[in-house]
Amino acid sequence: MLHLTNRELSLDLLDPADPADIARQGWRYCWGGYVWQVTDAKLGPLLSGPSYPSPTPTVYDGQGLPESFRHTRRDNNVRLTWRGDTGFAIGAGTITPNPNKSASPADSVSLVEPCQWTVTPFADHIIFQTRQTAAGFSYELSRKIELRDRTIASSTQLTNVGETPLALQWFPHPFWALTSNRARLALPAGTTIPENPGFTVATDGMLTFKRPFVEPKDSQFALLTLPPGRALAVSLDHPKLAGVTFEVDFVAEECPVWANSHTISVEPYLGLNLAPGETRHWRVRHGFVSR
Repeated sequence: MLHLTNRELSLDLLDPADPADIARQGWRYCWGGYVWQVTDAKLGPLLSGPSYPSPTPTVYDGQGLPESFRHTRRDNNVRLTWRGDTGFAIGAGTITPNPNKSASPADSVSLVEPCQWTVTPFADHIIFQTRQTAAGFSYELSRKIELRDRTIASSTQLTNVGETPLALQWFPHPFWALTSNRARLALPAGTTIPENPGFTVATDGMLTFKRPFVEPKDSQFALLTLPPGRALAVSLDHPKLAGVTFEVDFVAEECPVWANSHTISVEPYLGLNLAPGETRHWRVRHGFVSR
């Protein structure tokens, strides 16, 4: 593990060169900058996951604050970063389809060649850098995870260094802890959600559970409709803290919410279309508010 620590919080990050941490990785999440756990100096661990507190969650589920570059579109499964049967999951490595056509999403592809990372630690941040060429595409990726007081900033820079346009989707997948098997999320006023058996959203943007989820396989997925033209900012309850804040600096093209008996996650999607030579920057901030 890699670590960032101050008087308030400590971060455990997966090390993309450590065999023990590689066993926790896979093709779904970006290897560099994967925050596995945030621990309060007085209150203990603050983050969850679909099977938390299992010490060995499946790599597809993970835990903490992972981020992901999709190799297919979420809504229609159209391939993005593929040429024939060779593709790549940006930040993870080269992938191939699983020959088992009935495979679950977790087993739909296999990671055949992980990308290699350069890791540069500093006192209050760590920089992760990689470059990969596969399937007719080429990119450079830099990730910076910074700890300041009780705030974590995750900054990403992606450059298309190939000769082919690069179209893809990226999203953060934070796993927040529930309070008494439920959560209350303050979303932007005007946010709506389709009728579903798990969540409801009031006119002021407050998302609440209709019922508690009773075990890990008992879950709910729904798509939020956010007010147009605004970057997402969320605040929510936490069992040990006054609350948690979450914000991004881009307008999401869509935004799922998902929960089970251990965790809840809001996942704003960023659509990316990079011409050859083009660079994009974006940032996510997580705040852990003490009582």
